[in-house]
Amino acid sequence: MKYRAFYRITVIVFMFIKFLWQIFWFRRTHRFWDESAREKWESLLVNQAKEYRKKSLELEGLLIKFGQFLSTRADLLPPVFLHELEGLVDRVEPVPPHISKEIIQKEWNGNIEDYIQDIEDQPVASASIGEVYKAYLLDGTPVAIKVQRHRVEEIFRTDFKALRIVFWILARVTSFGKKADLGALYRELVMVISKELDFQKELKHSLNFQKRYQDWEGVYVPEYYEHLSTRRVLVMEWIEGAKVTDSSFIRENGLNREQIAKRVFDLFTDQLVSAGMFHADPHSGNLMIRSDGTLVMIDFGMVGEIKQEDASNIRMMIQGFILDDYDAVIRSLEKMDFLLPHANQQKVKRLLKETADMYLAGNFEKFDQDVINQILSDVQEFVQDQPIQLPADYAFLGRASSIVIGVLTSVYPEVDLMKWGKPVIQQWVSGNDSNESIYLNVLKESAKPLLSLPRSVNQFLTDGALERAWKERYYQRKLFHQFYLFYGLLSFIVFTLSAGVAGFGYVEGLDILLYIGISVSGASLLSLLLIFIRHFRNIYLITNNRRNNSE
Repeated sequence: MKYRAFYRITVIVFMFIKFLWQIFWFRRTHRFWDESAREKWESLLVNQAKEYRKKSLELEGLLIKFGQFLSTRADLLPPVFLHELEGLVDRVEPVPPHISKEIIQKEWNGNIEDYIQDIEDQPVASASIGEVYKAYLLDGTPVAIKVQRHRVEEIFRTDFKALRIVFWILARVTSFGKKADLGALYRELVMVISKELDFQKELKHSLNFQKRYQDWEGVYVPEYYEHLSTRRVLVMEWIEGAKVTDSSFIRENGLNREQIAKRVFDLFTDQLVSAGMFHADPHSGNLMIRSDGTLVMIDFGMVGEIKQEDASNIRMMIQGFILDDYDAVIRSLEKMDFLLPHANQQKVKRLLKETADMYLAGNFEKFDQDVINQILSDVQEFVQDQPIQLPADYAFLGRASSIVIGVLTSVYPEVDLMKWGKPVIQQWVSGNDSNESIYLNVLKESAKPLLSLPRSVNQFLTDGALERAWKERYYQRKLFHQFYLFYGLLSFIVFTLSAGVAGFGYVEGLDILLYIGISVSGASLLSLLLIFIRHFRNIYLITNNRRNNSE
């Protein structure tokens, strides 16, 4: 029955309608959200997620991939639902082997015996889209043959129709359609999942990663046999090893857990902070470890991409947080298509600032898994409540980051992510892969008050209205802020020159120059200290005044 279009569409659409009715009835019968109502609400969502998982494994096809896709969308679903979907494993009952072999023969336009001498009877892995068999080429070389499941494209096309109906219902009978761009979301879903149906695309991704990491010590991407690979069949080198999280294998081969974890960390931070492709499904089944400690990365069906422009926008967004410039943060979010058209930018900007201030006020000396989980949870809650819709690549980026953290803590529970991450972040913000670094932009922004001093003086002296306006003291302090910067710079220059004079006098034995240099440098240093104290106090008053005005 699962191959019949009418049956599949009916089951899928009915399940979603049932979920919507349960949510509607619950909200209608629970007007007041006390602790008891919240517990019942979370219980309802958990039961719905479990039913979805069960139905996915029964029908196979798109529901499994759709569930994995939804598990990345913190902007769409509540955390309790996401948690259940995270455990949706892409393993299904295998297709009868003779059917898979017929597909291989059809793709190769000939008998299997013309290309391989042997193929095992049962697959070593079976997923919703493809199955993997171990085989041997004519020269005896062991290979892994990934073959597309029987009628899988037909099933996916049917399921896409069912989901189109579901999205149409969501857009018209729920408020969800106002928050999310469901049309764009559906197209994004079709585009992302359709890529996995074409093994030629996976081959292209694999070759990209192979070239990228060919010179990395301790990292390996298998060889692929392009002349045997088609749209429905993919042939690659057979890898002997175990999952990277296999403790017994690591122990038996005398491997160092910390070194393995560091290798995983370096491999994926390179992908997650740099422009280019990243592995979007880096779970332990796709990360293998050889007996010599070599890390092997496989299965590139699900990948994301960070474009150079996006990497620059992310860097500019971080710069906005550093400089307290939330207009720049909003502009970056807009360029990356994070904000929906109807988003209230002022509200989002205020919430971003409040959230950033909250974290900046905290203590991150102990930056462990619990802290990361709390941050991810807060981010999920934030994007779910706000008019933010994550593009697929960024959703997969977040999911990949979370999976890698899980792998790292499983391989090496004592992992210190802060220690390993600091050098990466320092290199990243320095702008090695861009024309300008954050440091240079920070310097530019810091110089703006100094460069605008003459204009500010003229404005203050000529605009008599400022003396009568309620902002008088604010503008005065802002003016003094620029004066402090100017005289601080001047004091620093005088200190440097006088120290040079003192040094010259000491070397040449000229006491008068030595005494003058020491005296002037001491005075200028004292002046610089006083200016710093007054400047710090002035910044505090300006900031406090800004917050009071915003309230």
